[in-house]
Amino acid sequence: MAVIFAKTARGHAEIETRAGGLSPRVRRVLIFVDGKRPVEVLRGMLQSDDLQHTLGLLEEEGYIEMVGVAGPGGRALPLDAVLPSATTFRLHPPGDDPVRLQQARNFMLNTLNAFVGALGTSSLQERIDAARNQAEMRALFDEWYHAIVSSRDGRRQAEHLRGKLLEVI
Repeated sequence: MAVIFAKTARGHAEIETRAGGLSPRVRRVLIFVDGKRPVEVLRGMLQSDDLQHTLGLLEEEGYIEMVGVAGPGGRALPLDAVLPSATTFRLHPPGDDPVRLQQARNFMLNTLNAFVGALGTSSLQERIDAARNQAEMRALFDEWYHAIVSSRDGRRQAEHLRGKLLEVI
């Protein structure tokens, strides 16, 4: 699934006033961000080698924000439609498999450290570490996912990471 960005109020103001002093190349990317086109479509339209970097810069500066992803057939799906639900968990044999539980624990802790950092997620990491069974680990899934998508790099990898974790949790 491809990420879709939209202009924030600051982005719209920049288009009208040019107060932010954006370079012409960065401003052009901002103009093309419309809340409907996924990044892959923008890439084809703009022929920019550093589009990811430019989008990241615009996002960090508050000119754009992620509003959804392109679903099947290119149809835009809002973020709340993409967020995982409890029904996405796999059915596993009865009882808790300690190996699978440890794999899920390691994956969640490692991805939090890599994409978000320990500072803002220490409470969540402690609860993940203390989870004694699959049910307790699954109860932390949504909070883990929201922490991942709260970081710029994590947001870009969120669907891939989510799928990997769902294989074991």
